[in-house]
Amino acid sequence: MDNHPSRRGFLALAAATGALASLPSFTASAAPVRSTEPLVASRHQLWWQAPADEGSMITQGLPVGNGRIGALASNDSGRELLLVTDATLWTGGLNDTLDSDGQFPYGRADFGSLTLLARLTVEIPDHDLGAVSDYRRTLDLGNGVVTASYVRSGVTYRREVFASRPDDVIVLHFSQDGGGRYTGTVTLEGTHGETGTAESFAGSFANGLKYGAAVRAYGSGGSVRVTGSHITFTDCRELTVVLSGGTDYAPDAAAHYRDPSVDPVALARTKVKAAARHSADSLLRTHAADHRALFGQFDLSLGTSTADQRELDTWARLRARADTGDPDPELEAAYAQFGRYLMIAGSRDGLPMGLQGLWLDGNDPDWMGDYHTDINVQMNYWMSDRLGLSQCFDAFTDYCVDQLPAWTDLTQRLFQDSRNRYRNSTGKVAGWTVAYSTNPNGGLGWWWHPTGNAWLCQSLWEHYEFTRSRAHLEKIYPLLKGAVEFWEARLLTTTLDDGKEVLIADHDWSPEHGPQDARGNTYSQELVWLLFGNFRTAAAELKRDAGYAGTVGKLRDRLYLPVVSPKTGWLEEWMSPDNLGETTHRHLSPLINLFPGDRIRPDDSTPKDVLAGATALLTARGMDSYGWSNAWRSLCWARLKNAENAYQLVVNNLKPSANGSNGSASNLFDIMDMGGGRGIFQIDANFGTPTAVLEMLLYSRPGHLELLPALPGAWAASGSVTGAGARGGFVVDLRWRDGRPTEARIRSVGGRTTTVAYGGTSRTVTLKPGQSVTLKDFAR
Repeated sequence: MDNHPSRRGFLALAAATGALASLPSFTASAAPVRSTEPLVASRHQLWWQAPADEGSMITQGLPVGNGRIGALASNDSGRELLLVTDATLWTGGLNDTLDSDGQFPYGRADFGSLTLLARLTVEIPDHDLGAVSDYRRTLDLGNGVVTASYVRSGVTYRREVFASRPDDVIVLHFSQDGGGRYTGTVTLEGTHGETGTAESFAGSFANGLKYGAAVRAYGSGGSVRVTGSHITFTDCRELTVVLSGGTDYAPDAAAHYRDPSVDPVALARTKVKAAARHSADSLLRTHAADHRALFGQFDLSLGTSTADQRELDTWARLRARADTGDPDPELEAAYAQFGRYLMIAGSRDGLPMGLQGLWLDGNDPDWMGDYHTDINVQMNYWMSDRLGLSQCFDAFTDYCVDQLPAWTDLTQRLFQDSRNRYRNSTGKVAGWTVAYSTNPNGGLGWWWHPTGNAWLCQSLWEHYEFTRSRAHLEKIYPLLKGAVEFWEARLLTTTLDDGKEVLIADHDWSPEHGPQDARGNTYSQELVWLLFGNFRTAAAELKRDAGYAGTVGKLRDRLYLPVVSPKTGWLEEWMSPDNLGETTHRHLSPLINLFPGDRIRPDDSTPKDVLAGATALLTARGMDSYGWSNAWRSLCWARLKNAENAYQLVVNNLKPSANGSNGSASNLFDIMDMGGGRGIFQIDANFGTPTAVLEMLLYSRPGHLELLPALPGAWAASGSVTGAGARGGFVVDLRWRDGRPTEARIRSVGGRTTTVAYGGTSRTVTLKPGQSVTLKDFAR
């Protein structure tokens, strides 16, 4: 029994949640069903004419992943390098001792950091890059496989790299089409000073997390054997290398997020042994079938590119798009599909993706590779429902549910600390909230983020709006209610100049600029308004807490909502006519109810001065920022139906990154300029930008769909989208030509009635779940 005084309430809260919300990440599993479906290269391919440099893996390495473990592959002909990450390999812990200012420590030892699991190297000395020709590597987005091919001495050599979810392993397969042979070594290394054998290693962190990895190699012809600290292979016609690894992390707050029954290295050995019983072809077919089942749920065409554009490799094509300014609609659609590929590779059954997803190049990712709660983790999951990957959202839901006992404990024990500048002036505390950073061990980092609970709940609620899943709603209801209880205890009453009494948020920050002690900032007011409304709807649909929902509704009616500044003409960010921050700041916090919320929208429901003020503020923020910020700007312009601004911001994110500048790396990872020639990978723009693409084609809210609300001229000639998710519980297939819809199929996945609008006309559609209707003949 744990009798530590700081833990007793935490354990009680954890026990109250009952069974685990989700399964441990690294567990034994039943043998997968083998696919015999022929593998055909998909039309969704990116390609390059050179391998990654080992010193530039984060910008050149190609990502693979199975939602739990991921890797960056170099694809060098003579020295294949994989940098392998497990999403749960975190240092740090609960981090429940506040700093002197009442905020949380934020370091790699206390809060913790995501780290690399392993380095796997396959060296083939006589295949040095200088000795080969016709080199090409490809990322097949549709099948989830990286390939590389080259010619040496008249023989074509080929390799595939993929991360299989069914077998829970990463696979490298080396083959050739003639009399070629492979001779070399396989080396598995940890990244934290571990010792082990040629085929496995194990380790543990100061926080008690145990981890391990294992590798197995087998071939045809020649020999494969262990030699000292390496696996050596000699004169093999084919070679298959299988790797697995993981930790004893478990999503169980009562067990301190550990599963003592798991022996990670033993389990890794079991998994690679099981996979090695099958041919590489069988492993690949089974993996590809699993990947296609998700990838094939959505398709997108934005028009036809030119023959000259199609002849270019991906990096040359990015540069040409930037240099010429000519639209490249197939490249722009491929960028959206690349985001979907990353979502499938990075978010399945385990932890959700943080700032870098599953892909690191060292043990010191910026901001610890954590879960940032003031835009970044939310943006990571805006895409999943809209672009046909609703299943991938579940990792985010389960994370929030699994962390709730710890978040509640930390809030109720520490939020009212007298040193915390954000504490409640009411003297009361209830429910839960978070800090700006969270980890997977229940811990919070950096500053308290009182409004973070409302934003997390908004994302969770939107998933319900897309799916209409009652099971999801029941799962998130405790999160919604706990956040509402926090705000009921926090809100203050103030009197406006006209004598009206309103409720406002206590001291807070408008992320991430301006005063840190402002009351009633727009960011908080808007998100609490959304939270209270969502809770009332949830309570009604689940037939729970009717009396309390009524109380919350009355509180919502009293919330102060922002006005337009008479000085700037902008929607006020703070309860002040003055701009108290940076005009072109990267965050759009005061526009939170333009996107992702939609209280502010270009129709008669929004006062004209508020709409004009929001537009003026967005204009003042500018058109050139970090990738994630451009994506958010694009989404807001799409909501305002300004197609060309929305499109230009998408294009801005496609420009090639040079010397660390903002833009896309050669592997399409989004790069954030930190100054001084240093750029870092941050994955949120890789998801936010595809979301913007979709919002330009389809706007939705419960009861209302709008087709082509912000279609730019570059995509107007013709195009289509299949499998687009719509709030209200619908999926939409849409075709257009010459700037207007030609056909729209609306299918219910739980929704009942919605209007479908285009231009100045709308139609009402009523369906039962599973039914669909096809609409045509859209007037201009």
